[in-house]
Amino acid sequence: MPTGVHLRDARRQLFEAAERVLLRDGPNGLTSRAVTDEAGCAKGVLHRHFPDFDAFLTGLVLDRAAQLETQASALRESAGTGTVAGNLTSALTTLFGPVPVAIIPLITFRDELRARLRQAMPGGGIAILSQATAAISAYLTEERELGRIAADADIDSLTLSLVGGGHLLFADRDPGPPATAAVDRFVTAVIADAGR
Repeated sequence: MPTGVHLRDARRQLFEAAERVLLRDGPNGLTSRAVTDEAGCAKGVLHRHFPDFDAFLTGLVLDRAAQLETQASALRESAGTGTVAGNLTSALTTLFGPVPVAIIPLITFRDELRARLRQAMPGGGIAILSQATAAISAYLTEERELGRIAADADIDSLTLSLVGGGHLLFADRDPGPPATAAVDRFVTAVIADAGR
């Protein structure tokens, strides 16, 4: 690979290259060499910005988890508009996009990455799933306060059902995400007893 190639925003370009490798080759194909080859830079560029590959992966996961915060805000702001099922269907489709779904097994299978994420994000949970859980829970709570979800609805159970089931729907190995109609059917079934 060429050396001396200047990258304007090396971290961003390396993260984007890692996403492409992860989506194309899966967690096992994500190596420092694969990332730098994909970014078109020398391997030393990655190590100039990160002490080791697990530090790079930690940065990648934290960056992508932070991006989900924007999507979580949009979900909370949708409370009281449209339909609850429609808002949740849209949110699950966004929160479980291709990159977040690909990152979850990466976290699951890399012990050092999980350990570093626990240090960076105290409070437990798996990054990405934690952000999705917080977003759905906050949204459902807001809808309950607006009276569009029953006052006695168990928000924690609804959230776990939506996040767990949603993840399973989107993590299916068929190419591409599930059809919107399938996600909507799932969401409608989960919230059926909680709706107003």
